[in-house]
Amino acid sequence: MAVKPGDFLLVNFTLKVKESGETVDTTYDAVAKDAHLHQHDATYGPRFIILGEGWLPKGLEDSLVGADIGKQTTVELPPEKGYGARDPAKMRLVPLRRFREQGVPNPGAQIELDGRPAIVRAVGAGRVQVDYNHPLAGRTLIYDVSIEKVVEDDNEKVLNIISKRIPEVDKTKFNIEKSGTELTVEVPEEAFYLSGLQIAKRSVTSDIQKYFPDVETISFREVFKKRTPGSEVQETPTPAAPESESVETSEKKDARNATEEGAKPQAQPPRKRKTPAAKRPAAKGPTKRAMMGSESQR
Repeated sequence: MAVKPGDFLLVNFTLKVKESGETVDTTYDAVAKDAHLHQHDATYGPRFIILGEGWLPKGLEDSLVGADIGKQTTVELPPEKGYGARDPAKMRLVPLRRFREQGVPNPGAQIELDGRPAIVRAVGAGRVQVDYNHPLAGRTLIYDVSIEKVVEDDNEKVLNIISKRIPEVDKTKFNIEKSGTELTVEVPEEAFYLSGLQIAKRSVTSDIQKYFPDVETISFREVFKKRTPGSEVQETPTPAAPESESVETSEKKDARNATEEGAKPQAQPPRKRKTPAAKRPAAKGPTKRAMMGSESQR
């Protein structure tokens, strides 16, 4: 079955730069580790795309039209079919004071400036050179790519759209319900407090409205479920280990302090200047202070 524009696809690929032979992107976990690209918070596996929507370089998408499922091919893209040629006009000198709040960046750092991604090329006296060109602009790209699956089920399509916009949460934890022109997405508890969740939901809504014209109403349902007593009992002992560890640490600290204090010569208390003992009435007898004075005179 050959694919066509508009198909929902799952693709695997590895991307290398021809000039250097460096691997710069991949969907394979093992390849990412070998190329020292692996990120612990990243999810590896086939990447979801809609062919022709520009989610991959245009030259690569064009090469996938008519390709067979499961067959790996190698595609070489010159700059004009990849991320374009480098444009010197996209280099800017920015006053250093604009970075006071976020701190002075280092050369090579990827930042966002004026709502656009950029790379810091140099930091000088009072100015920072930033580059708005794509990091791979001007490079010849080599893709080893294969189409793993054509997604046909509507619910699976929606779940993949959600995963693209909310990659932090496993897509299988979302529940999809469709009734006529209404579609409801049940959001799992893991996603409730994600930063930017509302913006992500807006993007999901826009995508669904674009690719599913028959859907008129989209709802997001967030259900807060009551914890069972059993789960609370299991969660209670969790902080015990750190607490006991901190107690043990404080005890060791106290012991070490005591040892250090014992090793040091004890400071002698400052001597008080003696004053003549005040005369007391004979009936009351000498006070303790007077006795101490008399003993020192012996």
